[in-house]
Amino acid sequence: MSRPSLVIRNGTIVDGSGSDPYEADLAITDGRIAAIDGNIAKGLEEIDARGKLVTPGFIDVHTHYDAQVTWTNRLSPSSWNGVTTVLLGNCGVGFAPCHADQHDLLVNLMEGVEDIPEVVLTEGLPWNWHSFPDYLDAIAVRPYDTDIATQVPHAALRVYVMGERGADREPATAEDRHRMAELVAEGLRAGAFGFSTSRTLNHRAADGRHIPTLRAEEAELRTIAHAMRDTGIGWMQIVSDFEDQDREIHLFRRLARESRRPVTISLLQSDAQPDGWRTLMSHIDEANAEGLRIIAQVRSRPTSILLGLELSQNPFMGRPSYKAIAHLPFAERLARLRQPELRARILAEAFEGSRRARRVERWDRMFPLSDPPDYEPEADSSIAAHAARQGRSPEEVAYDLLIAGDGKSILYLPVTNYAGGNLDAVGEMIAAPNSLLGLGDGGAHVGIMCDATATSYTLTHWTRDRRRGSLFPISWGIKRLTADNAVAMGLNDRGQLKVGLKADINVLDYDNMRLRRPEIVYDLPAGGKRLVQRTDGFDATIVSGQAVYRHGEPTGALPGRLLRARA
Repeated sequence: MSRPSLVIRNGTIVDGSGSDPYEADLAITDGRIAAIDGNIAKGLEEIDARGKLVTPGFIDVHTHYDAQVTWTNRLSPSSWNGVTTVLLGNCGVGFAPCHADQHDLLVNLMEGVEDIPEVVLTEGLPWNWHSFPDYLDAIAVRPYDTDIATQVPHAALRVYVMGERGADREPATAEDRHRMAELVAEGLRAGAFGFSTSRTLNHRAADGRHIPTLRAEEAELRTIAHAMRDTGIGWMQIVSDFEDQDREIHLFRRLARESRRPVTISLLQSDAQPDGWRTLMSHIDEANAEGLRIIAQVRSRPTSILLGLELSQNPFMGRPSYKAIAHLPFAERLARLRQPELRARILAEAFEGSRRARRVERWDRMFPLSDPPDYEPEADSSIAAHAARQGRSPEEVAYDLLIAGDGKSILYLPVTNYAGGNLDAVGEMIAAPNSLLGLGDGGAHVGIMCDATATSYTLTHWTRDRRRGSLFPISWGIKRLTADNAVAMGLNDRGQLKVGLKADINVLDYDNMRLRRPEIVYDLPAGGKRLVQRTDGFDATIVSGQAVYRHGEPTGALPGRLLRARA
């Protein structure tokens, strides 16, 4: 063997297969793993991984970096958290295909569904594409810190073919359906890894309109499924409310059967139906036993919103006196909020807004976000519990927490996956044989959440730190973040540490891995803000044999590229 370009020495190999860890050196040549053993010649570059874990790079199957990939080379915060491959285009939203007169409509949709500010998208998107293959070509010319895979988004497709009729959710004609199917096949043959759609009431455009795909008829989805069958490429990704659970899952079973492709659906625990996810999971297991491939995507922690004065939402945003100063710059607004008379006025007012908006007053379900963050807090640490012990109202406690110090305190509000006040249900979900770890939503909801660190959380919480239930082996956690997602996506060149596979690798100081507290940065186009979060303990993240991060800092290497699926 010629002299390796990089050798990782003395590390503990956790190879992604689920097998027990073992100690060995690992050599990389030409971007691939050249050897794993104990007798490797000196490399051009070496990393001493003594006492560290050497793992495959993580694969994130649910992100929304569709816009971010057009203006930056870095897919942070996912890439800061060990992710070396991202899949974007989820939930049916994206920016291609798109006619020139539909830019505003798609921006409005992405702003509403995924909480990315309009000004950021308007200033940041270059719109140097028309068709979906054009979009792929536009992002293919850029280098990145991760590899990028895409999906054809149903909402953009529907609007492209049907115009306002599609946006208004009118039924598709036979001609509309045929044209959409043609364009899905075109996108898949150009390199997309699947097709995505949304059937949830939670997905609305910024102007309040429902997502165009909400009630898309079975005939429309079936025609697209046939196109996927003919190409033999990709999966169908679906998010649904499952209001009529039996009806929806039987629809998805028919789509899996007719497409002969995998179907992946989001699975969450709701407060309204705490055990509904179990029924759905049993349907999924039954479908797989029949030879269909339906996979649940699950998050390894609650779906949550973060509340703060610098963030997009806070518990007082619906009170009239707060609304009157909400437009002020953060520093000026904070100074006003510290005035005793304004404090008293806001605390005396009632919240004005929808039932959904009023969830920011769930004091019994709201917690101060600690550093490091605790995403499985106990009830006695809630705002309501703090207030009861102090003999004050929850509003007072929350208000004073938010204006204290530099005014950047964050409150944590679990929305789903926390019906029992713990993560026991999540533990069952992530252990289920027909589930994948996903739903991190990197690139989206930039002012209210930062769940892209769910990859890191899977390891720190579920294999090391959890005190309210059992732990999983580290080899299990690595397999779930790597090989399982690679296989599901059809990425046969990565996901495990084996000779000949692509050298996408993390070197982890596992004992010292620690999620940091999320913070706001102003690095989006037009000075837009976003929540980001880092994790300590990533000694190196390597893509195609090149270290893109060392100890959390970028090296300048950008070997990541657009991936194109093949039948």
